[in-house]
Amino acid sequence: MNPTAHTPSAAALAQLFEPIRGDLKEVEREFARQVQSQVAVIPQIGTYVQDGGGKRIRPAVLLMAARMAGFTGQPAVVYASVLEFIHTATLVHDDIIDEAELRRGRDAVHTRWGNHLTVLFGDFLYLKSMSLALSQDNLEIVKLLCDVTLRIVEGEIYQLTKNGVVDLSEEEHFDIIRRKTAYLFAGCARIGGMLGPTTREQQEALWDYGLNIGTAFQLVDDLLDFTGDEGTLGKPVGGDLREGKMTLPVIHLRSRGEARADELLRQIVESRSATPEEWRELKAMLTQSRSIDYARRAAAEFVERAKQALYAFPASDARDALMYLPDYVISRDR
Repeated sequence: MNPTAHTPSAAALAQLFEPIRGDLKEVEREFARQVQSQVAVIPQIGTYVQDGGGKRIRPAVLLMAARMAGFTGQPAVVYASVLEFIHTATLVHDDIIDEAELRRGRDAVHTRWGNHLTVLFGDFLYLKSMSLALSQDNLEIVKLLCDVTLRIVEGEIYQLTKNGVVDLSEEEHFDIIRRKTAYLFAGCARIGGMLGPTTREQQEALWDYGLNIGTAFQLVDDLLDFTGDEGTLGKPVGGDLREGKMTLPVIHLRSRGEARADELLRQIVESRSATPEEWRELKAMLTQSRSIDYARRAAAEFVERAKQALYAFPASDARDALMYLPDYVISRDR
């Protein structure tokens, strides 16, 4: 059966990833264990974050990549937990920087506990992730984790320097995406491969797979900010532009050189707000200019590149699962 021949669905994805369901549950248990502390507020926040849910796509990529590389065992669970810690740390810090009040339909951590505690909780998660990684005594993987984490932080800093810059180029935008989102996916995939008897070329292929699926993932997020449903997303739509972030649909719209589009975008970014009328006008412009379609095509191209990278490995159920995942990513509505 070729899973990519079917319409992507969460149920089909769950079936393909059934072999790692137990490992993903162990990642959840590891997270709960690692946020235990004599400082009572730390496990309180940890439990709150964990109860907020999440797709756990990143640890799933690592675990399935390890299986495709011929490895199963506790180290894969540990490293999957490490990556989930890093990802969670970036989320709680991001929400402060973005002044986002909601995360997955609930109060963001800083909304409930304040900025000071939330910054320190994010720091706690970063340090826990490295401590946990060091317990496995694989310096090559620890170096990769440090490199990926540094790129994420650099991405946050770089994005802040570009906040409110209406004439942001596509190249600059993709640089931000790679640093903030795609490198973490790439690290997940490559570490999974490093656990098994893989060649350097196969590890590079897994890095490319993760980099491309991570880029597609973020492009879909960019799109959902204009096309998504607020109730489904669990956060207000249009948040990126109101926060001063230019994403691919509006970068493409502005590249067409229409004066009204440029004027409207500058007005929204500078005021950090948009009236319902302005928002309707902008969405109509995005549709008429086919800027939404342009961003969708770009995401689809990265999906295809991700799939192509997997042909460095022989056919297997694990490869089928990883081959199907990009289709699910591009079709998601949250």
